[in-house]
Amino acid sequence: MTHSFLMIGQSNMAGRGFLKEVPSIHDEKIKMLRNGRWQMMAEPINCDRSTSGISLAVSFASSWRLFHNQEDDIGLIPCADGGTSLEDWSVEGPLFQNAVFQSKAAQKISTLSGILWHQGENDSNGQKYQSYIEKLALIIKTLRGELKVPNIPLIVGGLGSFLENGMYGQYFNEHNEVNKALIQFAEDHDDCCFVSAEGLTANPDNIHFDAVSQRKLGVRYFKAFQQKTHILGTVQDEDQIIEKINKRPLTEKEKHELLQYQFAVGALTADEFQNQLKRLN
Repeated sequence: MTHSFLMIGQSNMAGRGFLKEVPSIHDEKIKMLRNGRWQMMAEPINCDRSTSGISLAVSFASSWRLFHNQEDDIGLIPCADGGTSLEDWSVEGPLFQNAVFQSKAAQKISTLSGILWHQGENDSNGQKYQSYIEKLALIIKTLRGELKVPNIPLIVGGLGSFLENGMYGQYFNEHNEVNKALIQFAEDHDDCCFVSAEGLTANPDNIHFDAVSQRKLGVRYFKAFQQKTHILGTVQDEDQIIEKINKRPLTEKEKHELLQYQFAVGALTADEFQNQLKRLN
């Protein structure tokens, strides 16, 4: 059985963590939707831009794997798009319609089990926070209705405290108000949990969560999903969970996929690739 999760929002859901800053994760039981089919996941999951990198998706999925039936798969449906506002996610717009289309495709081959939302940076100025709850409520209500999943869990994440200190800090001067709106939204709506970004750090741009923080954020999203509760601070064992994920031995199939990738990006010569492949076989 495959349990799938829709990923929507802007760049911090898509992920901009630097790929080389954390150990890579390989798991043949974690899939990503590509062309209407499940493929073994490979980061970046959400390739909305050439700058895509580590997102919260894989540590969320890996945490899910630790606590669920090892025979089940988990599928990720990447639909986040960097630099987008709530207006861009309006129910008449292409981003929303694409998320519906992709989710319906996934529903044919999996059980849609949750929605992961991270967005708000582009609504952190001009007093747009005042209408944030109302606009998000319409988006989620319509999405649940279109997909016929009225009670599907929704996890929403808080914005980083570093935003005002970044290179475009003047555009994020109301991020605290957006965070309050996100918390209020989660408290006021059923089947919704809020996840804090407390203690998380950023790339040098002070806009995007760095790779280490994205791994932690994914664990927090999972804990909120698992426990059906808000995560209003750090998770006590998040580092231990990430360490356990990183230390999981690779299966033969995962080793083979990793070799294929290393060869494809030029990290292995043809002879090295063939020799290592022979050792696996």
